[in-house]
Amino acid sequence: MLACRTLLRSACAARPVRLFSTTALCPSSFQPHPLTSSAVENASAPTPTIQPPPPRKSRLRTPRKAAITLTPAAVSQLRELLDQPNPKMIRVGVRNRGCSGLAYHLEYVDAPGPFDEKVVQDGVMVLIDSKALFSIIGSEMDWAEDNLMEKFVFKNPNIKDQCGCGESFMV
Repeated sequence: MLACRTLLRSACAARPVRLFSTTALCPSSFQPHPLTSSAVENASAPTPTIQPPPPRKSRLRTPRKAAITLTPAAVSQLRELLDQPNPKMIRVGVRNRGCSGLAYHLEYVDAPGPFDEKVVQDGVMVLIDSKALFSIIGSEMDWAEDNLMEKFVFKNPNIKDQCGCGESFMV
């Protein structure tokens, strides 16, 4: 019975314990658990310091697929356009135009916008306007020449409808 009181007092040393009836709590056949009795013996031992969790391994980012791919003809034409005395960057975007809703828009810019997507292929960098990214993603940019005109042509898998002349599209 004395062992029961000692065990209860040492196990709850942080807060006082009031014992009402030791016979009801600790019958005479009570055997302390081996882990509990060793905990009582080591109660005066210093508590171990808590070790911080090991640092997480940094996850290497898998390279993302480019938002737009450039054909060799488009790369050579873009290289010619960018090799000017005052080099600028080319941003590809979409504007509300035409009978189907959207049309591609290319413009020269001095610096990329804060949310522009940069696509670098074969040493040529093209910026994708952040507002147009979901309309352009997965497209292929090509340079086409014929007897009447020279222009960049986009092969876009996201197009749902296109006007008859090919000027505008809808995604």
